[in-house]
Amino acid sequence: MSDAAEVTPPGLPENLAQVLGEYERHLRSERDLAPHTVTAYTTDIAGLFEHAVRLGITDVAELDLRTLRSWLAKQQTLGRSRTTLARRATAARVFTGWLARTGRAATDAGSSLGSPKPHRVLPSVLRADEARGLIDAATELADDGGPVGLRDVAMLEVLYATGIRVGELVGLDVDDVDRDRNVLRVFGKGRKERSVPFGRPAALALELWMRTGRPALIAEGAGGALFVGVRGRRIDQRAVRTLVHQRLADVPGAPDMGPHGLRHTAATHLLEGGADLRSVQELLGHASLATTQRYTHVTTERLRRAYQQAHPRA
Repeated sequence: MSDAAEVTPPGLPENLAQVLGEYERHLRSERDLAPHTVTAYTTDIAGLFEHAVRLGITDVAELDLRTLRSWLAKQQTLGRSRTTLARRATAARVFTGWLARTGRAATDAGSSLGSPKPHRVLPSVLRADEARGLIDAATELADDGGPVGLRDVAMLEVLYATGIRVGELVGLDVDDVDRDRNVLRVFGKGRKERSVPFGRPAALALELWMRTGRPALIAEGAGGALFVGVRGRRIDQRAVRTLVHQRLADVPGAPDMGPHGLRHTAATHLLEGGADLRSVQELLGHASLATTQRYTHVTTERLRRAYQQAHPRA
C-alpha cells in the first residue's frame, strides 16, 4: 500500500485522490525522498484537500493563494505550532510548484505563500567530556569482545566523528569505508553523495568491528551492510536510537538525546575547534548555509554562559 493510500481521507473526490497518489509517486521515485518525508508531505496535502473540498473546491487547478492562506489560518486556530505551520506552508509550496510544472495548474498558487517564522530553539549538545563519557560507557560494555559491543562502539565513534544522520549511518555499506584515507562515502537526502572524513579513534573502532565483530554477526541477506543487528541483517534506525539513549544514561549529568543530538554535538565541537562554517556545511550535507549557521548560535550561547559563570563582573 502506498503512502498516499494510507493518508487519503475517506470520501475524498476520486480525482483528488488520484492526484495525491501521483504526487506521492513523484516524491518517492523522482525526488527519492525518505519514506517519513514522503508521508509527511502527502499527509499535509491530504489535509489541504479536505479543507479545499469544504470550501467547494474539487479540482487542483482551482487551488489559489486565498485557499492556501485559509488552510493555514485554520491550522492556527486549531493551535498548531509555528514550526508545524511553517512545515505545512513549505509542503503547500512544493506541491503547487509541482502542479504548475506538470501542467496540472496554470499558475503556481503557492509561489507567494509566506511562512510563519518558527521559534528558534537551540539544540542540546554534549560537552567534550560528556561525549568522551558516552564512548567510554560503550567501550566498558564491549570489553568482553562480543560482536554487539564492538559494533556499538564503532557506531557511536562514527556518529560523533562525522556528524552523519542516523539514516545515513544505517545505509552505509562496507565499500563506503575508505580505510586508507579514513573517509566515508555517504548518501544523504535526495541520494546526494558526499565524502566525510573520520579520525583515528573511529578508524580503530571500525577496523575492529569489520575484522572481528561483523563476521560473527553477519547473516545471509545482509549484503554489503556495514552495520548489522543481532539477527545479522542491516541494522535499523530504531536500534541505533535506543543505543544512544541507553549509553547516555550511563553518563552522569549528560542530557538525554538521540543520534541527531550527536550530529548537533559534532557540528558544535567542530566550530568551537576552529573549523570554518562552509567546511562544516559540506561535512554535514546541508543544502543551505543558513542551516549550519544555527550552530554558531549554540557556540555563542555556550560562550555567554561560560562568561557569566566565570567573570566577576558578568
